[in-house]
Amino acid sequence: MAAPPRPDSLALLDRLMAALEAKGIVTEAEIAERQANTDKASPETGARMVAKAWTDPAYRQLLLTDGKAAAEAMGVSMAGAPPLGVLENTPTRHHLVVCTLCSCYPRAVLGYPPNWYKSFAYRSRAVREPRAVLAEWGLNLPDSVEVRVVDSTADYRWMVLPMRPAGTEGWDEARLASLVTRDALVGVAVAKPA
Repeated sequence: MAAPPRPDSLALLDRLMAALEAKGIVTEAEIAERQANTDKASPETGARMVAKAWTDPAYRQLLLTDGKAAAEAMGVSMAGAPPLGVLENTPTRHHLVVCTLCSCYPRAVLGYPPNWYKSFAYRSRAVREPRAVLAEWGLNLPDSVEVRVVDSTADYRWMVLPMRPAGTEGWDEARLASLVTRDALVGVAVAKPA
């Protein structure tokens, strides 16, 4: 848990906000709205996007070609966010997302990153030994499946489109979304079986 902000830090923030508002760059209301949007974001948003992609071929194509537009089509504000790339898992390729420098994460569609995602151990080991990291999460992929590690950056964020589990034909989007976890959206897991 983070320490509470120091009074001098709060005073500095107040002065910065006043200067930005005085110059017409941003208002306190705009910042409050952005913070509220960030606070309400959660992995359920990404799960709903995946479920829609599994049931709607046109939306799937949009998601894979322009993740930011696909998020906005689901009512997610992507204003000020970097582009969102979506990586499709297949029977022969599995994607694992990591930010090797810090904790770049598609917050608008997945919420705040979990602590393990920000940890040095995950950030370094996911690149060096991705199969070992996945095995620690309980995901043992056959050797015939290529594991592709993708670096999320300040300029470009990534999310995974997991494979749709067998036996889910005819399911509605809400039921399908319940199979998609935050972990599947960054590739340390697959969608839950039906």
